[in-house]
Amino acid sequence: MRVRTLHPWTVTPQEAMAIQLTLRSQLRLYGSGPFATVAGIDVAYDKRSKLMFAGIVVMNGDGREELDCATATATAEFPYIPGLLSFREIPTVVKAWKQLRTRPDCLICDGHGLAHPRRFGLACHLGLLLERPSIGCAKSRLVGTYQEPRKRRGSMAPLMDQDEQIGVVLRTKDGVTPVFVSQGDRISLDAAVQTILATCCGYRLPEPQRRAHLLVTKMRLAAQA
Repeated sequence: MRVRTLHPWTVTPQEAMAIQLTLRSQLRLYGSGPFATVAGIDVAYDKRSKLMFAGIVVMNGDGREELDCATATATAEFPYIPGLLSFREIPTVVKAWKQLRTRPDCLICDGHGLAHPRRFGLACHLGLLLERPSIGCAKSRLVGTYQEPRKRRGSMAPLMDQDEQIGVVLRTKDGVTPVFVSQGDRISLDAAVQTILATCCGYRLPEPQRRAHLLVTKMRLAAQA
């Protein structure tokens, strides 16, 4: 599957930040679902060996049927710097992406999209690179302020950075800690929220993302055995 060449990957942190600031103008923050197929993407690390394990799980649009999966392993070349994780993780994700047999219509990334200091998180970077609608679904906040949403599934609150809304804090299951949802590329915020809710099947995380997390965790534990 096609992967765009947007920039070199062997760069300094300062060069990486400049690339983010340049590429964010190319984002298309509109587009709607529903999507027939959705991919969950996650990366795990073995801190002892600097190995990274990328996993992609493709499911149907309601998160009930797994259609395809792919994995890749590589050594981390870029340092761990919050806000620059795409430069560390994406090269390994792309290795897994090229092994997929099923072309997903939308990507759910374990990380942020617009909810990022430079408005260009992992989901933005990956969506632009792979030319797919992409969503950031993070378990913790990187930037912004919010009020806790109500306890019922589907409740949400704006995630704000000063006067700018950069995402939502979304309750995906009654009484469970919310997730941080933001646009990546080629999707509206409303469509991103609806896609996350449509693929949540009784757990906090959307099922494609949850399965990708289980996949890379299994790989990491096997490498440590």
